[in-house]
Amino acid sequence: MFIEPNFRGGRGSVEVICGSMFSGKTEELIRRLKRVKIANLKLEIFKPAIDVRFDKVNIVSHDTNFIHSTPVESSQTILLLAHDVDVVGIDEAQFFDAEIGNVCEQLALRGIRVIIAGLDMDYTGKPFGQMPNLLAIADYITKLHAICVKCGNIANISYRKTAENGQVILGEKDIYEPRCRICAQLKS
Repeated sequence: MFIEPNFRGGRGSVEVICGSMFSGKTEELIRRLKRVKIANLKLEIFKPAIDVRFDKVNIVSHDTNFIHSTPVESSQTILLLAHDVDVVGIDEAQFFDAEIGNVCEQLALRGIRVIIAGLDMDYTGKPFGQMPNLLAIADYITKLHAICVKCGNIANISYRKTAENGQVILGEKDIYEPRCRICAQLKS
């Protein structure tokens, strides 16, 4: 179980929440950010502008919980907008550019707690975007799992049900389903 450290002292940190689609990453991010609000800490929340699946502005979980965020085109914009805050929340980290790790590091060096969520692997089971770099610099890592829709075991792959190529294809249950590594090898 994750125990939230006391961040009132201004010590910055990077927390990464990762896993496959349908594992509860965004739900966990929203839960932590709501606790930040309860603690009356100053908070800014960001998401990549490319992610408009549920909402153009809000971060929305599959359970339809949501929290207001600011969509940004690049990770550098986060540095420009995150002033006078205690905590920065970031969703869908895998869609950010190569500077997202440096941005998180700079925020942590400013004494800001950074909570960032994203897919650690793409639909082929390969590391996704900048997630390996974020995991490397993280002070805390939470790996979440979904349930395989084929066998009921722990799932860690976001299996793509379509024949489309390309690492980034936005979609939901219409295109993706959670599978374990064995069932991900099945083509049905």
